[in-house]
Amino acid sequence: MTPSAFPAAHVATTFKTCTNCQEQWGSLDAFIQDPTIELVGYMPTFDDLGLGLILFNHDCGTTLACQAALFEHLYDGPVYEMRKTGEPECPGHCLSETDLSSCSIKCSCAFVRETLQIIKQWPKIEAP
Repeated sequence: MTPSAFPAAHVATTFKTCTNCQEQWGSLDAFIQDPTIELVGYMPTFDDLGLGLILFNHDCGTTLACQAALFEHLYDGPVYEMRKTGEPECPGHCLSETDLSSCSIKCSCAFVRETLQIIKQWPKIEAP
């Protein structure tokens, strides 16, 4: 058998590392169920909603950002094609970084608002 011409792929074993205290979470589930993590905001990227940033505070005092696309699999409801940001029926939730409310209009951004609700309601593990 001849050795492979391709180097072995490096697979990340960490979902997120805190940029301040270096704490690591091995998976998305471990991250959002950690009681030291709090959902605090959302910064949309209207051209590509998956690139928007969901913001979390860690109890060490740092804010961590994760792309919304990492959480898309949590939501299994309808995804609308038209963006209605700025339209008369738009409640403007996406325009406020700290507004985590769900949105009742049929807007392409609504699935992210519902994903925020899922994250907010995710059960936290009990601290040891």
